[in-house]
Amino acid sequence: MNKVALITGVSSGIGKETAKLMVKNGFKVYGASRRMSKMSTLESEGVRLLEMDLTVEESIQQTVTQVLSEEKRLDVLVNNAGYGSYGALEDVPIEEAKYQFEVNIFGLARLIQLVLPQMRQQQSGRIINISSIGGSFGEPHGAWYHATKFALEGLSDSLRMELKQFGIEVVIIKPGAIKTEWNTIARNKLVEVSGKTTYKKLVHKHYKMLESADKQGSQPIVVAKSILKAATVANPKTRYAVGKGAKLLLFIRSVSPDKLFDKLLLSQIK
Repeated sequence: MNKVALITGVSSGIGKETAKLMVKNGFKVYGASRRMSKMSTLESEGVRLLEMDLTVEESIQQTVTQVLSEEKRLDVLVNNAGYGSYGALEDVPIEEAKYQFEVNIFGLARLIQLVLPQMRQQQSGRIINISSIGGSFGEPHGAWYHATKFALEGLSDSLRMELKQFGIEVVIIKPGAIKTEWNTIARNKLVEVSGKTTYKKLVHKHYKMLESADKQGSQPIVVAKSILKAATVANPKTRYAVGKGAKLLLFIRSVSPDKLFDKLLLSQIK
């Protein structure tokens, strides 16, 4: 019997590569995204496409209902959908901050709530949450994005202990610099929101740093391979750091006092 996986955010980048890789490795994959037009090529590769908006309760419910009614099981949930919206905290409208939490945390959590009864019944399952190395440290102009990833780390750690009794594993994936739409969206939003405010001097330096990091990033397939490993090994790690600079940056953060790490990070924005 093919294992069943539901992956969110499959219209591009990490989600798209993960969907393709998991199909090749014998999974029956359901791929969900808001942007159906950008997912069309996946259908020919064997991915079952679903339109879903993580900010709409009915949309989340319909997605889970369809998967479970067709398959009667769910073995892996990959919570990949999410985005980064940058700007100085003083400049970012609270409505935008709330929307980022709605997508990156509350929609994700609601999806987990809806699949857990089936996984508990099975006494098995894997929930793989795509966080970021940014879930372990802050960054100027990224307060709201980093806040969502810190929240995701805490949510995942707590959930892991809750679900151990049911044989359900919870895994965090922490990508570093990856060549996806994420960087372009984040840095363009940064300039749009704070490029003409009192923060503009550091903002434009930060834009250049993000642009440079994007050019040097790893391809999404490296993250997809870690997700596949987390989904298939008998005893997965609780966290996988993957991609350009991920392990090194996390090590530096772990051994550095806060103010020293601040200084090191700010020295890269020049």
